[in-house]
Amino acid sequence: MNVELAREGITYRQWEVLVCLAFGDTTQTEIANRLGIEAPTLVGVLERMERDGWLERTACPADRRKKRIAATRQSAAVWNRMVTCAHRVRARAQRGLSSEDLATLKRISDQIVGNLTADVVSSEPLPDRETVAGPVANSPQPTSDPPWTPPQLPHPFAALEPPPVSEQIGVEA
Repeated sequence: MNVELAREGITYRQWEVLVCLAFGDTTQTEIANRLGIEAPTLVGVLERMERDGWLERTACPADRRKKRIAATRQSAAVWNRMVTCAHRVRARAQRGLSSEDLATLKRISDQIVGNLTADVVSSEPLPDRETVAGPVANSPQPTSDPPWTPPQLPHPFAALEPPPVSEQIGVEA
């Protein structure tokens, strides 16, 4: 994925930030938490993205120390290029695999992730897939609408997931 994104002039971290912004505007801390990194690590990425006109930062009305981050209209073209790139990578990765192979891979991967996250000790419980996919409850609303918001996805990579095997082979579940 990194090689494909680099051909488009995009870094993987920029892709991750725009995926986070697809859920609506947020803060640097919230993005860092979603990406599993420290907020200061994100500063350079956000500064470059703001410089390039992909996002804007505004003061958070509830806490002036925080900055709200929103995607701009200019990031729409970047988003579309990144999604096209992700589809190319997905197609290449799935070459030679049957829908049954992909279903098995997904089931085993989900089990591995479940095994690893079940033992994580955290002050907050990890959200399930549906919680992450839906709108974030109690999140502060922006004071003004950004010029453009990336399309809302049910899951950051939902557009990249194959339909259920039953749909692929025409069998009712």
